[in-house]
Amino acid sequence: MRQLVPSVPLLVLAALLCAALLPGPARAGEPLPAGFVRLTDLAPDIPLEMRYAGPHNFIGRPIDGYGAAECILTRPAAEAVLRVHAELVRSGLGVKIYDCYRPARAVADFVSWSKTPDEAMKDEFYPNVDKRDFFRLGYVAEKSSHSRGSTVDLTIIPLPAPGQPAYVPGQRLASCLAPRAERFPDNSIDMGTGFDCFDPLSHPANPAVGAVPFHNRQLLRALMEKNGFAPYDEEWWHFTLRNEPFPQTFFDFPVDAP
Repeated sequence: MRQLVPSVPLLVLAALLCAALLPGPARAGEPLPAGFVRLTDLAPDIPLEMRYAGPHNFIGRPIDGYGAAECILTRPAAEAVLRVHAELVRSGLGVKIYDCYRPARAVADFVSWSKTPDEAMKDEFYPNVDKRDFFRLGYVAEKSSHSRGSTVDLTIIPLPAPGQPAYVPGQRLASCLAPRAERFPDNSIDMGTGFDCFDPLSHPANPAVGAVPFHNRQLLRALMEKNGFAPYDEEWWHFTLRNEPFPQTFFDFPVDAP
């Protein structure tokens, strides 16, 4: 009996059907998991400077999982940030966001990078720290609270927000520990160091930053604590909602555009 050989169109169709049955990566535009919101949907006026979606961070490139410069948070965390912003607006100030939900794959990217010799951004972000000590010193964790969706990195800015130049890859780096006029020109009020400055000077209670930056840090901390956030002793910019809805869940859906 002559064996029947499937035609090419039938083989292609079979392959497509198999592919459709296999789980694939999340695509841009897919709904967020239940309980999560985009901050811009609640407060489009809050400025975002999502450092890990671009090259201006301690690694120097976009981080895995960040397909768009979006701030995604659990709804309770986002609403608490809005309350902080509203309080500041009454004084001619506001918040600016550096990072929100962070996919677990981004944290894995940090871990992988830490094992390489790459130190392209050392002069700005960790001039006095060996990158091998990031985990021991608490600047990077193998599991991040950001991946639970209720941690936010932020600062205070004057309103209307002053302009600031865009970071250009390859430009001369200035230490995050330098005086404000010599650091990268962030439009934040002076917090004593730049964002993601891995150094004891970034510890919120460190008085060595001077009176004005110390006061600014305490203002941010007081407002965040008043609205339900807990501070982090190593970083003035980092806060986690005390009553976070997913305290044991580390998510890995990508940060994509809506």
